[in-house]
Amino acid sequence: MTTSTEVRGGRARRREARRRSHHLVTADETSLLELETFLATLPLCASGRVFIEVPDARDIGVIEAPARMTVTWLARSSRSGAPGSGRPCAPGTALARATCAWADEMLCDDEMPTHITLLGGYLGTADIVEHLKTDLRVPEAAISVPERFGLLSSEN
Repeated sequence: MTTSTEVRGGRARRREARRRSHHLVTADETSLLELETFLATLPLCASGRVFIEVPDARDIGVIEAPARMTVTWLARSSRSGAPGSGRPCAPGTALARATCAWADEMLCDDEMPTHITLLGGYLGTADIVEHLKTDLRVPEAAISVPERFGLLSSEN
């Protein structure tokens, strides 16, 4: 027979496992295969947010992610460039805006460590890395980007 202490202990272990597996993930149309491969490696209890930027709403598809992760598609064609410029949304812009806004709101304490995996194009990724490191003081060890970008000192 299971005691209430054992049940509470099991809940605490599951809650702690989710805390260890909290993620912020970004991608664009050039990195969808890489994104799907990465998401397939996450535990089922992983939680967090996935932002995917694509050229147009017609490019939105289905991505398999753990049930506790929210996937948000960002179609550039339905967004503008710099406010007041009248320009179209450049690659990486929607992704950087959404990710930085989410990070500003959700990465406000150290209670739950968040693993950050930034896939996709250089421009948006560079803007996100700079915001995370400079404005939010996220340690580089918590951020993963393609090594070819050279955005983290540990990659040099």
